[in-house]
This record gives sequence, C-alpha cells and structure tokens, in this order.
Amino acid sequence: MSQAASLQTYREAAGRGRVLVVGDVMLDRYWFGDVHRISPEAPVPIVKVERSEERLGGAANVARNAAALRANTTLLSVVGDDEPGVTLKRMLEEANIRAVLHVDKQFKTTVKLRVIGRQQQLLRIDFEEWPSHEVLHGKLADFKGYLDATDVVILSDYGKGGLTHIAEMIAAARAAGKIVLVDPKGEEYERYAGATVLTPNRSELKQVIGAWKSEADLAERTEALRKKLKLEALLLTRSEEGMTLFTAAGTLNIPAQAREVYDVSGAGDTVIATLGALLGGGIPLDEAVKMANRAGGIVVGKLGTAVVSPDELFTE
Repeated sequence: MSQAASLQTYREAAGRGRVLVVGDVMLDRYWFGDVHRISPEAPVPIVKVERSEERLGGAANVARNAAALRANTTLLSVVGDDEPGVTLKRMLEEANIRAVLHVDKQFKTTVKLRVIGRQQQLLRIDFEEWPSHEVLHGKLADFKGYLDATDVVILSDYGKGGLTHIAEMIAAARAAGKIVLVDPKGEEYERYAGATVLTPNRSELKQVIGAWKSEADLAERTEALRKKLKLEALLLTRSEEGMTLFTAAGTLNIPAQAREVYDVSGAGDTVIATLGALLGGGIPLDEAVKMANRAGGIVVGKLGTAVVSPDELFTE
C-alpha cells in the first residue's frame, strides 16, 4: 500500500469513528496587544490590547479536535448559568459538536484568560469552581445512555471536578465493550483502573512512578503501573522526544516530528482526539499512535489551543 493510499485510509477511518468526550470544559480567552513600555506603578509590561479571541478549551478542545477530523463527536460536560457557558454552547454548535451540557446554577464556567504581547504569553488568569454533586450524578446517568452509539470514550481530566465518577464511567464503558482513553491528572491513578489507554505526559507520569534513571528503568516502572491498573496500554507523550507506547508486547518509540515548536497549549488534546478518532474507525493502536504523534507535531506550530485539519494530517 502506498503512503498516499494509507493516508486516505486513515482519513476515511477518522470520519467513521464515533467519539464520546467527557470531562472538564473551559473557555479560553486571548487578549492580543503590543508592549511599548513598562508600567510606572510596578515592574510589569503595559499591554495595549488590540484584539481578542475566544476558543474552546479543556474537554471542549478535545471534542473540537475530534470533530475537525470529521469524527462523529459528542461532548458531555457541565457549565455554569453564565455568559461563558452560553458562549461555549454557541461555539460547540458552530464546530458541529453535539454538546450535552448540564447547567449548574451554583457553578461558574471555567475561563482561562491569556494576555499575549508580541506573540508571547505574558499572563494567564484562571476563573474556576467545582460543580455540584447533583449535576455530576445526572451526567453519569446520561453517559451510560450514550454508550450504545459510541465506539470510543475519551475522558479528559483537567482536575476541575467534572469527572468525579470516572471509575464508574470506565467500568460501564468497558462492560459495554468500548475503547476508553484517559488523559490523566494528579497522582491518584487508581481511579483510572481498567481503561484501555492512559496518555500522561512526562511530568504527570513522574508524579506517579517517580523519576526514572534510564529507559530500562522507565519501562520497568511503567509496565508495573500498567499491570497494576489493568491497562491495555500506556502512551507517554514526551514533547521533543516524541512518544513511547507501553503494552504487554513491549515498547514502541515514536520520534517527534521535526518542526519548530511555537506553542504546546492543547497538544495533548490533539493527540488523544486523533487517537480516539482513528481507533474508533478501526485503525490498530500502533498505527493510530503514529498518526497522533504526527498531529501533535503539527498543532505545536500554532498559537494557543488549535486543531489539525484532515488536509494537514492526511496529506503527504
């Protein structure tokens, strides 16, 4: 099979995948401007804001990336009864994402505001709260109802409280025969037990298994964790070092794509979304990982949370 033919196969597979994304959504806001002087009030730059942008963040960015590859995408999450929540709903509709957003009147939608001066991030301001238990329990009931029409479940944990019932979600999805991908957060990986693939980055994995002294040490520690959590695979994203896939068959190292890194924001979202779309379309795990690595290499060349189009990913 030629490279062009295989890329076309991947494109068609991504379009077949039925992906359910669950997790913490947020609204990413960007204020762009120029810096010409330092404030007389404090040693900080003064940014004259010239334009602003709003983008889908968190699990919403995962869903946006899957939908950009033409996967049939559903997003399940919680927002507040506020302007950012309304904005997120509108933006999801514009991105052709079926969004099931539970509204918590006691909760404020998470917003991350970034101030950019001369194409560099100068400041980030976060507005966030935890949703109520009642709303989260209702989301769990909805989750089980969507499993029949799903091939792959992506659980995007940003540690904002939206995945309180993640252990039950994993158990229900696996019992239904679904592929479950988890982007983890924190040190309590026991709650991810039974998932198909876990996708931590280097710092996240180091929190759990400790610092490794060599590649052999890393493989030994990761294999012990994989067996303990009963995972089919663990995909370690390693930035400029590419990715390493750990399975019962051994390790697979995928080198990083050679390109200038402009912004790593949301790269993990792109990787897990691409992986989910391709696995949902029937592509084997090792092949899907290589394409996810390619997608991550493309998106880091863009500013902020961004997506990779089928033409960018599936063209030589």
